Amino acid sequence: MKTVIITGGTGLVGEAVTIHLLKEGYNVVITSRKPNRNGFISKNGLEQFKENFHAIELDYFNDSSVNDFAKNLETLDIHPEVIIHNARSLSTLKIEDNGQSSSENFLAEYKMGVVVPYKLNNLILNSSIGSKLNNIIFISSIYGVVGPTPSLYDDFDRQSPVQYGVTKAAQIHLTKELAVRLGSKGVRVNAISLGGIKGRAKDSFVDKYSKLNPQNKMLSVENVITPIEFLINNGSESMTGHNLIVDGGWTIW
Repeated sequence: MKTVIITGGTGLVGEAVTIHLLKEGYNVVITSRKPNRNGFISKNGLEQFKENFHAIELDYFNDSSVNDFAKNLETLDIHPEVIIHNARSLSTLKIEDNGQSSSENFLAEYKMGVVVPYKLNNLILNSSIGSKLNNIIFISSIYGVVGPTPSLYDDFDRQSPVQYGVTKAAQIHLTKELAVRLGSKGVRVNAISLGGIKGRAKDSFVDKYSKLNPQNKMLSVENVITPIEFLINNGSESMTGHNLIVDGGWTIW
């Protein structure tokens, strides 16, 4: 069965996808700044799958941690077929009191979403454990496709960080660039742009969002799993450079 790396595996999407893939028989490696393999297994009742699960430390803002990532995979003798770039950090999405984003946070968000994922791909592909990697997936956002909707927010300038959408747009283009550059090496690269996911948003936000969406609802985390699994599997083997939009119709109007 395939081995899948999921960066940011303890987040809302990452955790749900990890649990699903383990139960489907995949080998799964998650990354986190503070990985707790046994805690993740115990929390989610995954004891029977623990032999197929690994958690590796990865700090996107620590160059040594990034540079050592492929070495850590080599130590564990892990040869991934798929890597899903899903990591994110709320600390890079801060907005200053004047409603603007600082250069530091802008650059940090870009590093998290674009620069380090690009480097991780190369580190794996250029290492002894990279021969099987043939599928790269970016978890992106509709805000990389369309601009934000001010009416969703109580205080738009201070609640909608510009660096998020700009980074996601760059991430989608990186998908296309890598699809071209890695296609001859047998590696396909795709992105999934997700709409808003219910789970952490306030009820007032969910209500506003739902009224502006053709399906009159936010996504559930379960809605995300099947599209990701589709891109992992052979049914999508002829797809590369594609941005699969899963948003309940948000971007059609």
